[in-house]
Amino acid sequence: MPAQVEFDTIPQLFRRLCKRYRGQERPVLRYKDRGEGWHDIVWEDLEDRVQALAGYLHRQGVRKGDRVALLSENRPEWKVCIVSVPVQRKKVEEIADECPKLEEVIVMSETADDPPVPMTHWDDALEDGRAYWTEHEDELVDIAEGMAPDDMSALIYTSGTTGKPKGVVLTNRNFCSNVKAALQRVPFGEDDHHLSFLPLSHAFERTAGHTAVLAAGATISYAESIEAVSQNLVEVQPTLMISVPRMFEKVYNRVTKQASEGSVIQQKVFEWAVRVGERYAEAQQSNGTGPGLGAALPKEIGTFFQAAGVTIIEGYGLTETAPVLTVNPMDAPRYGTVGHILPGVTVAIQPLDGDELAGTVSGSDYPTSLSTPEGEILVKGPNVMREYWNRPEKTRAAFDEEGWYHSGDVGRFEDGYLKITDRIKHMIVTEGGKNVYPGPIEETFKTEGWIDQIVVIGEGRPFLVALVVPDFDSLRMRARDEGIDHSDYTDAELLELDAIQRIFQDAFTAYNREAAAHEKIRNFRLLAELFTVEEGTLTPTLKLRRSVIEERHEDLIDAMYEEFGQ
Repeated sequence: MPAQVEFDTIPQLFRRLCKRYRGQERPVLRYKDRGEGWHDIVWEDLEDRVQALAGYLHRQGVRKGDRVALLSENRPEWKVCIVSVPVQRKKVEEIADECPKLEEVIVMSETADDPPVPMTHWDDALEDGRAYWTEHEDELVDIAEGMAPDDMSALIYTSGTTGKPKGVVLTNRNFCSNVKAALQRVPFGEDDHHLSFLPLSHAFERTAGHTAVLAAGATISYAESIEAVSQNLVEVQPTLMISVPRMFEKVYNRVTKQASEGSVIQQKVFEWAVRVGERYAEAQQSNGTGPGLGAALPKEIGTFFQAAGVTIIEGYGLTETAPVLTVNPMDAPRYGTVGHILPGVTVAIQPLDGDELAGTVSGSDYPTSLSTPEGEILVKGPNVMREYWNRPEKTRAAFDEEGWYHSGDVGRFEDGYLKITDRIKHMIVTEGGKNVYPGPIEETFKTEGWIDQIVVIGEGRPFLVALVVPDFDSLRMRARDEGIDHSDYTDAELLELDAIQRIFQDAFTAYNREAAAHEKIRNFRLLAELFTVEEGTLTPTLKLRRSVIEERHEDLIDAMYEEFGQ
């Protein structure tokens, strides 16, 4: 479904949407204030706030080429900022509020070379800005309308699984082309309602869960917090959500755990219902129904949700591509893949041991049944970033002589559907020279309800080992089934019990029976503490920081190898 208005820049999109919906009482944004009921913001209110903030910043001397950093949770004020700042032809610099303070200092020292705007209360800034806008409206409107497609719109920092985060320069053309292409594949409309909870400082939520939703004329409600999402889901009853695999995995594991707590008859009925539902879901993969959007996740979880009437439309993208590259077709989703290439985008597969391309697919090539061997995913299109801010050497390394952006991801085409394997930098080269991607191995354990997190390790080692963080709610239920009075033990003490160790050993033994020799897990250790953003072992987008994890657990890892005389 196309956008409600024509547009080539973000300010143009906003101004035309305001004109289209002016005078209508339909909400554009909704939020809860300090636990009270939901509050609505209509388009006229939003336009007033955007103009007021733009006026305030201009009055403070912020001009074209300046940068304004945003450090905030998801809330309506974020929307006001990312629209009002481009109105002034400034660069929006987005920093995740989950980043460690040191990282914030590094980010700011790289870019903040001008005196900051004086601190002031939000309401005071808007009051001052309204008066200034009234006096200088013609001048400020001219600035907004003078924004060009190739002007920078945002400077978004990558989550940084390794090394220092890079500032990705994204233009109006990058964002606008991506929004238009995405709306051709995922039909948002005026009757849709999105519950926003992923960080708006990341390109995925900004484009797919924010700009595209508003361009379609839909409504956004901001979740109170990540902890309140389940409650807000019941209150808002959204028709669509933008999420990451982790949320669906946890819901799946919780539902299966609750089913396992029932009587034997209840368990049998649940298992029968799941089997019937999954057969129906697989049949429906050629006739998919229902809205949704997500990233790659295990096939079992995708079919489980579709059997329950919730269709997850898997997609793939990168901050550097603004970000969406692929999305599964609504009428023919294929779980375990990330779908078809978006219109206007071209993706190629380059084998890791050669320079020739194994195959190329553009968004206009469908239907296509192209299949390729595995290789690095290369990208061209109007959504590909301009550069890394102040990092010319990183920019040069990201593009080849033919203009392809090298994603660093490994994948292949299967009948025209793109399937992701892992990141090149995650590839493990064992002592025997075997290449192993840990991601697919870790994914096989995601449907085990009593495994919360797992990291496979083996770089330069003779075999693979794993660090495992259990889901303790599920594990305690399993302990009860084993006749263990789990209430007598702390989480750490529970992991020391032989019966608990056997549960995990049996899981790895079952996996090893089917795995290739170089992909077998020979040893493991159980950890009582989750990997988290706060302690630096996860990125703000919940990706594992593998090098940090290995460094912090170096002694434990060495001990696993020493048990085998290595």
